[in-house]
Amino acid sequence: MTHRYDFLVIGSGIAGMSFALKVAAHGKVAIVTKTLLEETNTFYAQGGIASVSNVLDNFEKHISDTCIAGAGLCNRKVVEKVICEAPQQINELISWGVNFDKNDSGDFDLHKEGGHSESRILHFKDSTGAEIQTSLIAAVKKHPNIAVFDYHFAIEVLTQHHLDQVITQKTPNIECYGAYVLNQKTNKIEKFLSRITMMATGGIGAVYQTTTNPLVATGDGVAMVARAKGKIKDMEFVQFHPTAFFHPDERPSFLITEALRGYGGVLRTIDGEEFMSKYDKRESLAPRDIVARAIDTEMKTRGDDHVYLDITHKSREETKNQFPAIYKKCLSHGIDITKDYIPVAPAAHYSCGGIEVDLNAQSTVQRLYANGECACTGLHGANRLASNSLIEAVVFADAAAKHALSVFKNYHFEENIPTWNDEGTTLPEEMVLITQTEKEVAQIMSSYVGIVRSNLRLQRAMARLNILYRETEDLFQKSVVSRDICELRNLIKVSYMIIKQAMQRKESRGLHYNIDYPEPQSLEKETHV
Repeated sequence: MTHRYDFLVIGSGIAGMSFALKVAAHGKVAIVTKTLLEETNTFYAQGGIASVSNVLDNFEKHISDTCIAGAGLCNRKVVEKVICEAPQQINELISWGVNFDKNDSGDFDLHKEGGHSESRILHFKDSTGAEIQTSLIAAVKKHPNIAVFDYHFAIEVLTQHHLDQVITQKTPNIECYGAYVLNQKTNKIEKFLSRITMMATGGIGAVYQTTTNPLVATGDGVAMVARAKGKIKDMEFVQFHPTAFFHPDERPSFLITEALRGYGGVLRTIDGEEFMSKYDKRESLAPRDIVARAIDTEMKTRGDDHVYLDITHKSREETKNQFPAIYKKCLSHGIDITKDYIPVAPAAHYSCGGIEVDLNAQSTVQRLYANGECACTGLHGANRLASNSLIEAVVFADAAAKHALSVFKNYHFEENIPTWNDEGTTLPEEMVLITQTEKEVAQIMSSYVGIVRSNLRLQRAMARLNILYRETEDLFQKSVVSRDICELRNLIKVSYMIIKQAMQRKESRGLHYNIDYPEPQSLEKETHV
C-alpha cells in the first residue's frame, strides 16, 4: 500500500504534533506513531516548561542560565531564539487548550529548578507533560487535514539509496521522500511518500537498563537518519536525571521531578547526612550533571544503591497539592513523602545530541526536518537546563513549519520507490535471540557508558557492541521484519554513536565525564558562544 501526504510526521509528542498543527491548514498531514498517541516522552514530563513569565525575570538571565548549564557548548543564536520566542509559543499552547497552574492573583504559579536563577517553570501540578499531550491530541483529532496512524512503526526513511543510487555522507543533496512503515495491525510494510518529512521520534533512554523514558524510546529517528547518512551530533551528552524513584524491579523508573528540589528538597545519604554542599555552592539546586555525578560518587564511595530526597520539612498539604502524582506513587510503595525520605538514584533521562539541524530544524538531508529530543539544535550544549526541552520543541516546530510551508510545493512525490522486498526471509526461530541481545546492550551501556566513563570502559563497550551488531545484522537480513528486530537494530546503532562520539571527545565537559581526561579543554576557538 502506498500513502501520499504533503507532510509526514514520525512521532507523536509535542515536537511532532505541534508541527502538524502548524502546517495542517496548508496541506494533508500524516502522523505515524508506533503505539498510541499518548505513549511519548512528552506525556511523562513532570516538571514543566521554561519561559520568562514575570517581572523579576528577563531573557538575558534565562540565556545566561542555559549557557552556563551547557558548559560552553550552546549555540548562542539558538539559545536566544528559543528563549525570546518562548512567551509567544506558550500563548499558542494555551490557545490549543493547555492549562498551566496559576496562583491566587491569577498569575502563573512558577516553579524553580536546578540551574535556574529565577522561578520560570510553568507547570500543571506535577503532570505538565500529560496536560500538554492530552490537549494537543484533542486538537490533532479535531483537525480534518490530519490523519493519525497508530501502531505504525517507521523502519527506514526513503532516499536515493532506494532508487539504487549509492549515497555516502559526502553525497551532495541527499533527499528524503518519506518512509517505509510497518503496519503492526497487518504486519505489512507500507510506503508513505511525502513532500516533507518531520522526524520527531523522541529519546534513546531504552539504551540503558535504568531510564525514566517509556520503553518505546529506542532512538528510532536518530538511527534511521544515521543510516540515511544524515549528520548526528553530540551523542556523548546523555543526561541522567539525578532523582528517579529507586525501585529495581520497575523499568522504566518513575521520575521524581527536579521541581521537588526547587520546592526545597534536600539530598541526603542513607544515614541522613546532607552531601551536596561538598560538591557545589548551589547544593541540591546545582545543574543535573553535577548532582548526578555527586550522587554517583556518594553511592560508589559508600557502597549504597541509592540516596534520599527529603521534603519532610515542608507543609504536608502544600506538598500533596503541588505533587499529587508523586505523593500517590510513593504512597503505593509505603512511603509517605510528607513524613518519609524518598529513595532516589540517577537514571538515563535525556539525550542532548541527535540529528543535526539548523535554525529552521532542517537536517543535512534535504526535505527532512527533525525536532524534539531526536534533534540536536545546539540549545543544550553539553548539558540541558531543566525544563528547556518542551519549549525548544514548540519553538522549533514553529520554525520548521514556516520554512517547510515556504518550500513544500516545490517538491514532488517520488513514485519510483520500490515496494519493500522481504523475499527469502523467515520468522526468527527464537525470540530470545532478540530479547537477550537487548538486555546485553543495556548492560553494556549502563556498565561502561554511564555517568562516569574511561577510555578502557569505552573500548570494552565498543568491542562488545561490535559482536552484537554483527549478530543482529545477520539476523535482520534473514528475518521477516518486525518491530522487535528493528528496535534492536536502532538501539545498537544509537549505542554505537554514543560510544564513538564519547571516544572522540578528549575532555570532560557537561554530561560527558571521562576519568582519563578529567579537565575540560579551552573553548577559546569555540564559535557558538
